[in-house]
Amino acid sequence: MNIVGPDALIFGVDDVEACKQFLLDYGLDDAGNGRFEALDGTAVMIAERDDRSLPPALETGSMLRKTVYGVADQEALDAIAEELNKDREVSKLDDGSLETVDDLGFVLGFQVTVRKELSLPALKTNLPGSSDRRPINDVAVNTEAQPKPVSLSHVVYFVPDFAKGEAFYTERLGFVTTDRFTNVGPFMRPAGTQDHHTMFMIQTPPHMQGCEHFTFHMTGPSDVMQAGTNMVNKGYQSFWGPGRHIFGSNWFWYFKSPLGCNMEYDADMDLHDDSWTAREAGMAADNSQVFLMEYREKWAPMGPPPGKN
Repeated sequence: MNIVGPDALIFGVDDVEACKQFLLDYGLDDAGNGRFEALDGTAVMIAERDDRSLPPALETGSMLRKTVYGVADQEALDAIAEELNKDREVSKLDDGSLETVDDLGFVLGFQVTVRKELSLPALKTNLPGSSDRRPINDVAVNTEAQPKPVSLSHVVYFVPDFAKGEAFYTERLGFVTTDRFTNVGPFMRPAGTQDHHTMFMIQTPPHMQGCEHFTFHMTGPSDVMQAGTNMVNKGYQSFWGPGRHIFGSNWFWYFKSPLGCNMEYDADMDLHDDSWTAREAGMAADNSQVFLMEYREKWAPMGPPPGKN
């Protein structure tokens, strides 16, 4: 099935104004009606927790109420409806999208994707010997830059039964497992993208089920670092990073958010096709990141670094 990837995540939140400010500070654009968009039109949508237009919440109270996947065309949408109607209710909403529930209880939406085609220049570096460097006198750093998220990348779920979830997304929706952490869960991508993953499941007790984090792609590692630094300077709490993962190879920086989960910046994720063989490793720090840095306040080299005598 030609599922492209997540188009939107919908949340029912406790503090709409705090979430709105967080999403704006993160770099998303306010498109109105609680919708906050990246450059390609993928989005986070927020409403009050008790908004009656939202799907029912999980019993755990997770603020994530729905994951909306974009598909390539109407033919793909019809194929999903035909497949899932075999054993569950699939509703067709007024906007033509589909709504249903997966085998773990997460509400899913499917729509012809809203993703806009982008033409962004690849970031260049002045690598000695390279013929594709930045132009002469082109300065790479803009201290006033406000990097913009490009596209909704992936969502990570806490789940009570990752094997059940993996079977549903593989057998019913055509997802592929690219890598996995032993006894923890799989990294998965749908057929319509070569991104290393658009979803990762983490095995947890049932009372923890919900969204652990989600993320948007940035243009590159420099934007991850600068956007993350901007967030720290605005007073937000860094949770993990900056660093670079091993599975997926993506640069990362996570922040605590008022949406009841963490929110990440990522960049430079691996791409895979069907010839890729999934790897497996134990869940451990050495398998989670190749390196991890710790943010600290700026200093100038006119004396010992902070904390040094």
